[in-house]
Amino acid sequence: PILEQVKSNVGEQAKIIKIDVDKNRSLADKFQIRSVPTLILFKEGKVVWRQSGVVSARTLESIIRSNQ
Repeated sequence: PILEQVKSNVGEQAKIIKIDVDKNRSLADKFQIRSVPTLILFKEGKVVWRQSGVVSARTLESIIRSNQ
């Protein structure tokens, strides 16, 4: 629900993609995901922010906007 709220508030400013790490082990290994949820923000293909654990919608929206 947090990601859905963030998507509705930021619109086209960001793409939000959920990955099932159990079905995508190679991707989880590539990005060294060790806990769920892990949120990663990319800009132009590079990781600009990463957080393991739950983040509030307000915080996540702020992080997205500050990295535009």
